[in-house]
Amino acid sequence: MSTKLSPGERHSHSQENEARTPKLRRRFGTTLGFAAALATLAAPAAAEASSSFALFESGQVRPLALSPDGNRLYAVNTPDNRLEVFHVTSLGLVHIGSVTVGLEPVAVAARNNGEVWVVNHLSDSVSVVDVTPGFAPRVVRTLLVGDEPRDIVFGGPGKNRAFITTAHRGQNVPFDPELTTPGIGRADVWVFDTTNLGPNTLGGASLNIITLFTDTPRALAVSPDGSRVYAAGFHTGNRTTSIHRDLVAQLGGLPAPRTDSLGVEQPPTALIVKYDGEHWVDYEGDTWDAAVNFSLPDKDVFVIDATANPPAQLPGASGFYSSVGTILFNMIVNPVSGKVYVTNTEANNLQRFEGPGTFAGSTVRGHLHESRITVLGNGTATPRHINKHIDYNAPVAPLPNPTNAKSLATPVGMAITQNGQKLYVAALGSSKIAIFDTAQLENDTFLPNASTHIVLDKGGEPVGPTGLVLDETRNRLYVLTRFDNKIAVVNPTTKSVIARVPMYNPEPPSVTEGRQYLYDARFSSSNGESSCASCHVFGDFDSLAWDLGNPDETTTPMPGPVRLVLPEFFQTFDNLDSLKGPMTTQSLRGMANHGPMHWRGDRTMGNAEPSVQPNAGTFDERGAFATFQGGFVGLLGRTQPIPADDMEAFTDFALQIMYPPNPVRRLDNSLTPDQQAGRDHFFTPDAAIIACEDCHRLAPDANAQYGEPFPGFFGTDGQYILNEVPQPMKIPHLRNLYQKVGMFGMPAVPSILPGHNEITGDQVRGFGFLNDGAEDTIFRFMHSPGFDLLSGFSPNGFDDRPGGDGDIKRRQVEQFILAFDSNLAPIVGQQVTWTSHNGAAASPRVDLLLARADEGECDVVVKMRFGFEEIGFLYIGANQFVSSKQSFGPLSRAMLVLVANLLHTELTFTAVPPGSGERIGIDRDEDGIRDGDE
Repeated sequence: MSTKLSPGERHSHSQENEARTPKLRRRFGTTLGFAAALATLAAPAAAEASSSFALFESGQVRPLALSPDGNRLYAVNTPDNRLEVFHVTSLGLVHIGSVTVGLEPVAVAARNNGEVWVVNHLSDSVSVVDVTPGFAPRVVRTLLVGDEPRDIVFGGPGKNRAFITTAHRGQNVPFDPELTTPGIGRADVWVFDTTNLGPNTLGGASLNIITLFTDTPRALAVSPDGSRVYAAGFHTGNRTTSIHRDLVAQLGGLPAPRTDSLGVEQPPTALIVKYDGEHWVDYEGDTWDAAVNFSLPDKDVFVIDATANPPAQLPGASGFYSSVGTILFNMIVNPVSGKVYVTNTEANNLQRFEGPGTFAGSTVRGHLHESRITVLGNGTATPRHINKHIDYNAPVAPLPNPTNAKSLATPVGMAITQNGQKLYVAALGSSKIAIFDTAQLENDTFLPNASTHIVLDKGGEPVGPTGLVLDETRNRLYVLTRFDNKIAVVNPTTKSVIARVPMYNPEPPSVTEGRQYLYDARFSSSNGESSCASCHVFGDFDSLAWDLGNPDETTTPMPGPVRLVLPEFFQTFDNLDSLKGPMTTQSLRGMANHGPMHWRGDRTMGNAEPSVQPNAGTFDERGAFATFQGGFVGLLGRTQPIPADDMEAFTDFALQIMYPPNPVRRLDNSLTPDQQAGRDHFFTPDAAIIACEDCHRLAPDANAQYGEPFPGFFGTDGQYILNEVPQPMKIPHLRNLYQKVGMFGMPAVPSILPGHNEITGDQVRGFGFLNDGAEDTIFRFMHSPGFDLLSGFSPNGFDDRPGGDGDIKRRQVEQFILAFDSNLAPIVGQQVTWTSHNGAAASPRVDLLLARADEGECDVVVKMRFGFEEIGFLYIGANQFVSSKQSFGPLSRAMLVLVANLLHTELTFTAVPPGSGERIGIDRDEDGIRDGDE
């Protein structure tokens, strides 16, 4: 295995800045015949240089595509919001074009030699790009789809239907997503007829929207004849759930141990159980059927009849595959056998505890998510553990070691030979391409061997492959490497990298230098399979709970400060005990300015110094993140912590990851009547002993006065609460609760007011809300004693007296919390392409974008193609735009439309994060010289 560079050998910032310089400058030259006319409209406006990059860490799904004739390679440039176009030759790749698409493009597919479609994850859109040879690429339509689209394939008759995966929510959906209704699928596939997109419509006319019974979807694959499309959920789970602590106590209590290694009594907690096909069982095999009121069918991959009118999931058992994996990354179809290969990981969250496992005899150290490829065929899912050489009970070994060298972590994109005999797999967490004989893979006769890997490292540093395509004619693999934002050209015969083609990257060094420490399992773990990204998938979470207490440790003081001490409704523990019970994986998004890490706030500097906002003691997020050094040893399975400089780089990176805009809230940032009523109650004094907002702070500008780069409190200011549950907890933020919808059904427990305890049937998620995920809905949580009027603690609490409106108010607060404020307004990312056909439909959308920009919620940029040049515009208010060529001066919206009409071209408007408009719109490299003037 290649060793890491020492901290002193890390590449310099000057080298990084050199790499960020655009290879090809865009020039207007003399081809703009209308330049002189535009220049007379107004005096030149000075450019105001800004340095702005919003890090979302969107996971790439299908980042590369070859044209059908093999002469073009298309690559999504995710950080730069562009599609890059390369001419493919026997000598290598030649960059021939670039076009701005939506924010965070993650997938691209070629419909034919003249048209490609790009999926824009943050923009909830798909860019239809004209790439006719001999002309510069240009966006001709923008299709508006559901929340967070991820992948695209073409199938159906003539492969003229486009299939796109999205979450079952978002401001562009034409239906009620029923976020509070049990038994609803949370995954959608949007289908478009590529020959009839609805030219007069705002965002295209879909042929159908197919809802699938799983959580948020990700990957797609299509059969060679286009008749079948396969759609995979993303966080599909593994039939595990959390049983509420009260039910655990009623039914006999937790399995041993119930004390730490010193004999200190531990708090009562929930318990993770798994459905084994007949019963709900814990790690010891004991049955807990009476404690679970729903079913988890674990439908993972769905089969769609792409030729049906309209396209639909196949009926019955032929329409899905179960038990494929916990986190599904990508799929590919064998062109000969028709079998489907699914890269995935399988979680080991039923097992308990981190650390050495000395006292309890159990630990998940180094055994979190197993890397797998599951083979689908004839209605059967057959998983193959691609790291079957790992002995998880073996002692942790220093790096490097033979086990680590054979391992593959986080398998993502794939490519396959035309004869179906050889499969290439990108291992994101290993910086490798693995080569599998498909027959051996299917029969499980392959032997993990480092000699079958293509190591992609550059100078000993990992590069993070996410996707690849195979060019059999030229015997080349083209691999997108996310860490350096390049395309590696690989000879699969010699297993060597023969070229690295850079794409322009606006990410600052603090992002590019720290990203590898999230993903690099070779460096993070002894056995080479575990990394922080195993559970914090693409910097987010895995939608699971884990019991990661460490009974070999003991109680530590709770640092505080404490915002609220509730009445003791049950036995409580006021310090941080070693057995904390199940805790749902928390996201790495939005940690800045939100205090200590972990549900209990047990990763903090609060015991080292006084806690003062914005960045001292408990409120020191940098210090808190640094305390996660212990996780590399106790959880990932490393012999020692990573070097301090590496941890510092990881911290710089992680604290910049942001939440996307809330997809439930209206695009104009207004609230529905129910959401507004819920917000009013949320701020009402004594609505829950005190106002809900007194604990769950909502202050969008908090700490801005100190120069905090990510200001605002969105549900918490980092303080603690006592006695809400038996353990002290940090008050949690509320920005991502819409992601946790999908578990419905819970038996009655003493600590929650009774009601709604019926058996609910099939659900898509096994974990819900609160720290342990044991409470299924926000609505149920608000039935806790203390929130209600009758308990006597809350004079303005929910009124459950006969004729009272308690449940109505609870539903309204639930609606508000699902639409809770976030760092970015909901308009950010949204787009519209104005064409000569859809002006009437597009005009109100443009009005909306500009109105939100006037309110300071976003910047708005516009892109237009003329000849071989892309011209950018930035909205500066008062219906005026400045262009990427300073001499043009300000232009009005009417003039932009007039110019587009005269040139027979399109205008694509995009709402981008505040402060990023100048970079994205008119000064790509932020050097103060506009793009058209360089």
